Amino acid sequence: MRDYEEVTSFLGQWGPFQRLVYILLSLSSIPNGYVGMAMVFLADIPPHHCRIPSLNSSSYGGPGYNLSVPTEEVKGQVILSRCRRYTEQGALDAGSNQSTEHCLDGWVFSKERYVSTIVTEWNLVCDDAWKAPFTVTVFFFGVLTGSFLSGIISDRYGRKFIFFATMAVQCIFSVIQAASNSWEMFCVLYFIVGMGQIANYCSAFILGCELLSKSPRINFATLGVSLAYASGYSILPLFAYFIRDWRTLLLALSVPGFLYVPMWWFVPESPRWLLSQGRVEEAEAIIRAAAKKNGITPPDVIFKREDTAQLMQKNSGGERVEQKTYTWIDLLRTTDIRNTTILNIIMWMTVAVTYYGLSLNTSNMDGDPYLNCLIAAASEVVGYIAIWFAVRYTTRRFTLGFSLIVCGLLLLVIKYVPEELNALTITLAMAGKSCITGGFSFLYLYCTELFPTVVRNMGLGVTSMASRIGSTVAPYVAYMGTYNKVLPYILMGCLTIISGILGLLLPETKDEELPELISEVKPLHWSCQKQRPVKRKTEEENNTLGLN
Repeated sequence: MRDYEEVTSFLGQWGPFQRLVYILLSLSSIPNGYVGMAMVFLADIPPHHCRIPSLNSSSYGGPGYNLSVPTEEVKGQVILSRCRRYTEQGALDAGSNQSTEHCLDGWVFSKERYVSTIVTEWNLVCDDAWKAPFTVTVFFFGVLTGSFLSGIISDRYGRKFIFFATMAVQCIFSVIQAASNSWEMFCVLYFIVGMGQIANYCSAFILGCELLSKSPRINFATLGVSLAYASGYSILPLFAYFIRDWRTLLLALSVPGFLYVPMWWFVPESPRWLLSQGRVEEAEAIIRAAAKKNGITPPDVIFKREDTAQLMQKNSGGERVEQKTYTWIDLLRTTDIRNTTILNIIMWMTVAVTYYGLSLNTSNMDGDPYLNCLIAAASEVVGYIAIWFAVRYTTRRFTLGFSLIVCGLLLLVIKYVPEELNALTITLAMAGKSCITGGFSFLYLYCTELFPTVVRNMGLGVTSMASRIGSTVAPYVAYMGTYNKVLPYILMGCLTIISGILGLLLPETKDEELPELISEVKPLHWSCQKQRPVKRKTEEENNTLGLN
């Protein structure tokens, strides 16, 4: 029996069809790059102090405020208190032991950097300061939910459907979010946007990997969607620099998503998925259309009965019956797929803690926030390019293990950097971010090659869901730096090294065909045993499919 790659080899590796799919699906990831990270600017906290109604000045630090608001020291600078004011405003003896009170009349925010953010819109400071970081947590809970649901829907209803449906969800609800009239409404809509963001990214990734053959697939997974994501991340500070109002900025970031609507007529459904559902005629039609676009004459019969028998089931009368439905339980059904699933869940979770921990920590760096954001995005580009070279010339196990272990070591070295060498600390942190970024993107490719077609999107969904659990923890890891500057780096470094060691246990998939059935999943790579060959089809699965 021939596998899918062999059956469709007549299409070639890099024809017009493959180039179109590669470019369009890669470009679709650009909005995903700035949707989540936009909160760096949307929820930034400008300098502020209590509002004093008796003072005519409504500008930050205006005349008279120094007599009505006490001072405090923040990061070595003496500034007007952000959350307290004198009970008796304007007293000449303001420096004495006067009693203070909360900001009963609101706050005055500096407009030097922003016209408005959601913080200034709804006064998310002082007693309500927890709401700003919690907004990011709500987004990641949406991402977590989207990871859970997208795998099920995609494996049941198709890659193309979920790809465009989630793109619409992300764009439409982002536009509505810009019109939010309360923080609660903003959070609910941000939760939905988070669902659409991750589901769209995962479905585009799976669709590209299943439509493209070996070499283009690797480039797509390590460079295509990754560089497009980083491009979106890089565009964010440019938009934010010229648009200082949060509503206008959010609207400007949402509208470009609608430009992807015409892609519906150019991006086909995955023939692999159609075959797994027994829809051979539709799969053949897509392959023939691809051959026509590439200027190739396809064979009269593309998928022979013996090639598709394992993915179809018919009753004795020759009529098609209900196709086998796969569930989350199938990710734990056999020893091999269970081991693969559990290891991936652990690695995705710990890698996400480090990636988002470092990303969120960049906002606390000294200097211009727009430049800092651009530096963080540039470090991701370096990571993606480095991992692309590694994928081409090294094994999958080495690529993953090396990138994670090096990242962990770089972060642990920060503990020994003198406090006055802040530039060296930033350099090591950004170098570590490049490594973890490359490793994180590589996990998508590796995971795609490890899970079989019948549960591939479900497998990517559950591992991505695990990473979102890690991402909800990341803000608190970064918050540890308030008490101990190096503690977050030590924690993230140790977790990343452990993940790198676990990655060495996964089976090698380089230059291997993508598995189609659960029986084709490889065992873990134990040093004490040799990997056994995987059979393309087992008697048990044949009985299940009604082929014996």
